[in-house]
Amino acid sequence: MRILFLTHGFNSLTQRLFAELTALGHEVSVEFDIADSVSEEAVALFQPDLVLAPFLKRAIPESIWRQHVCLIVHPGIVGDRGPSALDWAIQEGEAEWGVTVLQAEAEMDAGPVWATAGFPMRRAKKASLYRQEVTEAAVRAVKEALARFGRGEKPTSLAILPDVRGCPRPVMRQADRAIDWRRDDTATILRKIDAADGFPGVADSLFGQPCHLHDAWPEARLRGAPGEIVARRETALCRATVDGAVWIGHVRRSLANSASADNAPAQAGSPDGRSETRWTPAGRHFLYPFKLPATLAFAAESASIPEAPLAGRFTADHVTWQDIRYEEAGAVGFLHFDFLNGAMGTRQCQRLTEAFRWASTRPTRVLVLMGGGDFWSNGIHLNLIEAAESPADESWANINAIDDLAEAILRCESHLTVAALAGNAGAGGCFLARACDAVWARDGVILNPHYRNMGNLHGSEFWTYLLPPRVGTDGAAAIMRHRLPLTAAEAVRIGFHDAVLAGDTAAFRVDVARRAAAMAGEGFTQRIEDKRARRACDEVEKPLSAWRAEELAEMRRNFYGFDPSYHVARWHFVARSPHSWTPRHLARHRP
Repeated sequence: MRILFLTHGFNSLTQRLFAELTALGHEVSVEFDIADSVSEEAVALFQPDLVLAPFLKRAIPESIWRQHVCLIVHPGIVGDRGPSALDWAIQEGEAEWGVTVLQAEAEMDAGPVWATAGFPMRRAKKASLYRQEVTEAAVRAVKEALARFGRGEKPTSLAILPDVRGCPRPVMRQADRAIDWRRDDTATILRKIDAADGFPGVADSLFGQPCHLHDAWPEARLRGAPGEIVARRETALCRATVDGAVWIGHVRRSLANSASADNAPAQAGSPDGRSETRWTPAGRHFLYPFKLPATLAFAAESASIPEAPLAGRFTADHVTWQDIRYEEAGAVGFLHFDFLNGAMGTRQCQRLTEAFRWASTRPTRVLVLMGGGDFWSNGIHLNLIEAAESPADESWANINAIDDLAEAILRCESHLTVAALAGNAGAGGCFLARACDAVWARDGVILNPHYRNMGNLHGSEFWTYLLPPRVGTDGAAAIMRHRLPLTAAEAVRIGFHDAVLAGDTAAFRVDVARRAAAMAGEGFTQRIEDKRARRACDEVEKPLSAWRAEELAEMRRNFYGFDPSYHVARWHFVARSPHSWTPRHLARHRP
């Protein structure tokens, strides 16, 4: 079928559906929902069999849904209506939730149902549930809806569906999310921050300054007066509750008069005056506040807060917040690194390199780099770069730090290394993973192995050394030019990855552990000798230092050269600027 995606943006769910439906043979084109007239023009140009809306923030124009079947992917159970479906489900502690594919009509989220898929809820941030359970359920429901549509079936009216548990819900406001630190227990506070995570965050204050809280984790040991900031560790601050404490990993400093706002700050030049300069980290001035690690956003204030270092540094401690942790099972070591949105700043790369080198001294044979649950890695940290006094200098420091990590992996001769991708990966993160001897990805993972969308960055992480031998020179050029997401299965088919494993996260981890243990067993000695020989041969032919120097020469031009494309693209990414047009590699219906 010809399917037009009408979407607010090309987010993780949209990318997954795009890749899945394309693999099934459908002809898919994308149009960003910029204005009614633009959407109407896209429909006229593409002449779709149906319109699919995987991620919309407003209603589809009547001029479209009256003339075409339009399927809405709603992250709620049957009968649920409203834009805060997942927020309410998390905050109210729902045990089961789901995704409904319904047909667009005059009343939002009230049309007849084409398909639905459910899932058990876990204690997790909204963004994590969306990327995992919601996405998997949406893929199942959309495929069922398309199959029904293809067979000429009709959707089912809500009025005749039995046991409709959902109901209309209002937009969740900051008043609904407000934390009372004197009364709310840890579980309640976690649900409130989890329900707002990603966007919009919970309006609160730290050190007497308004901000929005994100990225909360429970703490089992530390205590203090409710609301008191009792400790700091790396990028996070620990705040006491009535029955324990929580770690706040990231915050967004608030503009004046906007602490209660649920939407993004107004753009520059807005009549309410909120676009004036309010916040000056490292001497730079911003029209927009954006999400940063808590200890950086409040750098001066948090300096006096006592540190709470981990007893074992990298050894896993499951009752506190820890962004890098190490575990062992027999001859296999597992290195986890769970950085928000997969972004890896300079200091995070340095700490991970230190952890990797330490792990490679352990009496094991195989070292598995697990990444995080939602993302393995997305490369350099654009928010931290934007917050730096010199974004160009911080870009340079960050790319060198991640290259140091990639080089440490490539030069490791004591262990066989595996990148086990339970979550998505993008840009430099894809090639950092490829520095390992093997890459295994969970079925359902989405990869974006290219840099061009960020202002035509050249990229580093030794991709020029690692990619062509895997996919060929033409294949490497195609990947860099492609600018579209890859599924794990497609990555294996073209030779970029080595294996696609179970789609269920728990089953994936079991499979990884089993395969890694087998790799550490019979035949290990020969494999490690072969690895050392290949590396030595490659080093003689062309040293890693030469590959790195060539890539960094290109990156230096991106950061310091006359073309500001990278800096402009980074600013728009960090500021979450609204789209003004749909890129032509997505809008295939446009000439």
